[in-house]
Amino acid sequence: MLVQLQYLRAIAALLVVYFHAILQLAKVNPAVDATAFLYGESGVDIFFVLSGFVMWLTTSGRVMSPIDFARRRIRRIVPLYWLATLFSAVVALAAPSLLKSTVFDVPHLIASLFFLPWANAADPGTITPVVVPGWTLNYEMFFYLVFALLLPLQETRRIPAMFAVFAVILIACRLLPETTATRFYGEPIMLEFLAGVVLGWLYVQKALLPNRWAWAVLATGFAFLLVNEALMQPENRFYAWGIPAVFIVFGAVSIDFSRLPALGWLNYLGDCSYAIYITHAFTLAFLRVVADRLPIGILQQPVLFIILSLVLSSVGGAIVHEITTPRRKVAVASRPPA
Repeated sequence: MLVQLQYLRAIAALLVVYFHAILQLAKVNPAVDATAFLYGESGVDIFFVLSGFVMWLTTSGRVMSPIDFARRRIRRIVPLYWLATLFSAVVALAAPSLLKSTVFDVPHLIASLFFLPWANAADPGTITPVVVPGWTLNYEMFFYLVFALLLPLQETRRIPAMFAVFAVILIACRLLPETTATRFYGEPIMLEFLAGVVLGWLYVQKALLPNRWAWAVLATGFAFLLVNEALMQPENRFYAWGIPAVFIVFGAVSIDFSRLPALGWLNYLGDCSYAIYITHAFTLAFLRVVADRLPIGILQQPVLFIILSLVLSSVGGAIVHEITTPRRKVAVASRPPA
């Protein structure tokens, strides 16, 4: 596994935690102008590009059936997500005031468990599951489905076939009558997965950037991601945030990190990134409740609230990761063997 992918996973997860922490802070302390500090939503775009890259890298040159691929993805994604979803549903039923973004609704719960897009009963204008950040997993699982179905093709035909399939899906969703499904799957954000697949193909072909240019591209990607997130709306994210995310991933994988000091803590957070992403909503809800009930406004201080959000979300995610993930040895390398 490329250690820089772990770093990017950790950074992407913490960006999303920061984004949601700012939104929670605005509820805890309405005097804070949240829009002035609202960054981090683009961490999702980095995740999507990374996902396409990793799926290609882990299947290229290997014989893998769609069933084997699906089994691995389900084992990785489903158990923790189902636990979080069922826990949220129970909390929404027993103490609805704790989770303001979720109400108990059986059809919504069933759709969430099976990664189907569904209007959130708490906010019908949004298409989000019971665990709201899980909307990204609905896209992930759809991408995995398409990727798995194309695995029987010769490797040289998979990428063109993937582009063809997603082009047909996007066009069909625009032409068909508007439904929840056509609204959701008609979003071009799914092209970020394809961009990651292309980067994976380039990596396997060893078509990488020289080290100096790779660092420049990596820095440029992060700079433009920050600027574009401030200037562009999420409706334009597939290019405004997606292209910088492509720069970030391509720059990172072109760098030989074996020559750099290892950042063990960041590598570990990358390993925990999925658990952090899934569980951070509960941590932030807990912080909001504590802040509302404390007799003093210490948690209403923006800096302290954000720091606690990042630290506690990381710790909570790490604990859940340790509990739910079997111990295994992982070999870390920065480039594949020649």
